[in-house]
Amino acid sequence: MSELPPLREVISKYGLSASKALGQNFLFDHQLLSRIAKVPGKIDGAEVFEVGPGPGGLTRALLQGGASVTAVERDRRCIPALEELGGFFPGKLRVIEGDALEVDAPALFEGKPHVVANLPYNVGTALLVGWLSAEWEPWWASLTLMFQKEVAERIVAAAGTEHYGRLAVLAQWRSTPKIAMNVHRSAFTPPPKVMSAVVHIVPAEAPEGVRLKTLENLTAAAFGQRRKMLRQSLKGVPGALEAMETLGIDSARRAETVTMAEFVALARTLG
Repeated sequence: MSELPPLREVISKYGLSASKALGQNFLFDHQLLSRIAKVPGKIDGAEVFEVGPGPGGLTRALLQGGASVTAVERDRRCIPALEELGGFFPGKLRVIEGDALEVDAPALFEGKPHVVANLPYNVGTALLVGWLSAEWEPWWASLTLMFQKEVAERIVAAAGTEHYGRLAVLAQWRSTPKIAMNVHRSAFTPPPKVMSAVVHIVPAEAPEGVRLKTLENLTAAAFGQRRKMLRQSLKGVPGALEAMETLGIDSARRAETVTMAEFVALARTLG
């Protein structure tokens, strides 16, 4: 097999540049990309779903790790570069031109893939919320996702900390997220204005007797007016004040002090 050309050479050959409109920032550091590809654990022989591969930096690290990669890319300028990369790994790379928000990802896989992606900043949170809100057990084995550091901190935040809010409760009530590594802005081309972090999320069992919709309504009301006491912010949620009294949750508290387990207990009580 002929040798894989350097990524910068590929980008130059196809005249690629990061598109601001698509929220793109390219990563060239092969050691860093290899570290990200190793976050899910052993990927040799595993299926991987990648969103927004761009010119294929992370894609090549995943393929070199032995994974079979399905990549969804909406920037058609990048498709020829990805197809060329596929030629170096016959039968291991499937490229789909399209919008990841519209692709029926579960239908693409026989087993449960690892999702690994340097997500475009402008759709990252929407994709994550969709994956966390879908049926449980989920269609994916794990999520390894690059976010702006502030978003990553909101996903893993504990109650009582400044980043704790709806996203933390949604991520943590039936999965276990952790920050796997921080990534300096200088690693990207062009460098974004903010630092980034890679979050690794593995699914856990969903607590019984809890409806996602109820939990979402509770956290929307509570964190929508996070400076107010719960007796104010939750008064519009039918049964919430009575449920707090039943569970011994002080209605003078504010949303950011309520733990994920307490929100789950409230949602279960409300049915």
